[in-house]
Amino acid sequence: MYTPDIYKKENQEEIEKFLLENSFGILINQTDGKLCATHIPLELDSNEDGNQILCGHISKENPQWIGFTDNDQILAVFSGPHSYISSSWYDHENVPTWNYIAVHVYGKIKIIEGDAVIESLKKLVDKYEQHSKNPVRVDDLSKKTLMQTRGIVAFEIEITEIQCTKKLSQNRDDKNYQNIIFELEKTEDVQAIAVANEMKKCPR
Repeated sequence: MYTPDIYKKENQEEIEKFLLENSFGILINQTDGKLCATHIPLELDSNEDGNQILCGHISKENPQWIGFTDNDQILAVFSGPHSYISSSWYDHENVPTWNYIAVHVYGKIKIIEGDAVIESLKKLVDKYEQHSKNPVRVDDLSKKTLMQTRGIVAFEIEITEIQCTKKLSQNRDDKNYQNIIFELEKTEDVQAIAVANEMKKCPR
């Protein structure tokens, strides 16, 4: 991912927090000579060796998984808040741009089977059911329902590299920076306000 130095984010703790909060990503690989992409939750975890991994699963009917054994190289893309930035918000002439946060994770994928599949599903369900009024638990599902796990391919991705771009108008002076925040908040757009909030947290 091309990232000018001014927008690079290398704080590992912040990146991990971002991945945990924005875990619905795009899994990209090559299958039969074609690029494939699937939108799925990819959960940050660690394996028995203490190495960081991403966990997930896709349907067996999705041909993307066939490429996992031919070429284990994977790219996972995660997006955070983003918004258009009008150059009319500056006190000088310039071009419009876009503010955003994105993380690219590179790694090696391997298919997992057996009990590891159920454990992976338990973690996924427990995470997203924790605030439910009547939370679903994998342990409570019937054998008939659990039979559906035969229709998925579960996997782990051992992370080899993480790249993070946090483009939040860091190249602007304080006056224009604050005005961008002001104008973003005026839009009442959820994404724009989220970008404004991230800019408020960004050290100047």
